[in-house]
Amino acid sequence: MESINENTLAADENLNVIEYARKVLLIEYKAIEALIDRVGTEFEEAVNIILNCKGRVIVTGIGKSGIVGKKIAATLTSTGTSAIFLHPAEGVHGDLGMVLKDDVVICISKSGNTGEISQLFPVFKKIGVPIITFTGNLRSALAERSDVVLDVSVEEEACPNDLAPTASTTAAMALGDALAVALLQKRHFKREDFVFLHPGGALGKKLIKTDEIMFSGDKVPVVHYSASIQDVILEITKKRFGGTCVVDDQNKLVGIITDGDLRRLMQKPNEIQNLTAKDMMNKNPKTVEIGCLASKARQIMENFNIMQIAVLDLERHPVGMLHLHDLLEAGIELS
Repeated sequence: MESINENTLAADENLNVIEYARKVLLIEYKAIEALIDRVGTEFEEAVNIILNCKGRVIVTGIGKSGIVGKKIAATLTSTGTSAIFLHPAEGVHGDLGMVLKDDVVICISKSGNTGEISQLFPVFKKIGVPIITFTGNLRSALAERSDVVLDVSVEEEACPNDLAPTASTTAAMALGDALAVALLQKRHFKREDFVFLHPGGALGKKLIKTDEIMFSGDKVPVVHYSASIQDVILEITKKRFGGTCVVDDQNKLVGIITDGDLRRLMQKPNEIQNLTAKDMMNKNPKTVEIGCLASKARQIMENFNIMQIAVLDLERHPVGMLHLHDLLEAGIELS
């Protein structure tokens, strides 16, 4: 056995790491580029099989392919296609019980001859589930026994020894993304659906709409334009938004009064006793429409240095109120 000496372990001081990194990225870029012309009838068939599936997508793979499989399963699930990951080794020790007749299986194997996955095939066949395989070897045992085979072969790995899966895992993951997004489009998966599945994430919060977070009904501060200053102060104090909407006889917004407006009026005590809401209100307040993104409301509030904003319906009725503090607490970021 060859001994390991200091020269073997020493780093190559002459290696240009920037150029080498660029070479790696170029190899992986070419691996993905090569996939484009391979997307054809087999890919479409895989999409249709999954669309017609009444159960879940079971994704399996081992080693680096398993890690890619977990990512593909996660992407499918988060975009409207129910999927779970099955570890092949755990599968032959009982976890195959999670595979049901209405499911679809996706196998990921660069060689197409992964022993752990091959052990699962007789059970998959007995259950009767369709099998879609991602592989770099179209003549392999797994490819020959699958219903649909998607070619993820690469010309070379980025690893200089052509051993560590690099370009091949990149290609498999990219094709998995293509599959997930194609299914997303076919299912007409909307932004609202994405928010529903990502309630706690930053991505979901960016898509929250005003009507999902606003205060509505009796919680919205509203006074008629003929209201006295006492009534205005009472409504602002009661509803605790630091302001109130002012409406006309048709309950349409005609202005907004904030506590800041009141403080400025208090500097002229002899002039305010007989004022009505119409006399005190800002006649051109900033508002947002119901159904718009909450992030848009925050952007307007930040831009114009205001603390509250009215939410209006199409007929300009105030149907909600948002306060900047509530948006910040909810984690709503700027659009």
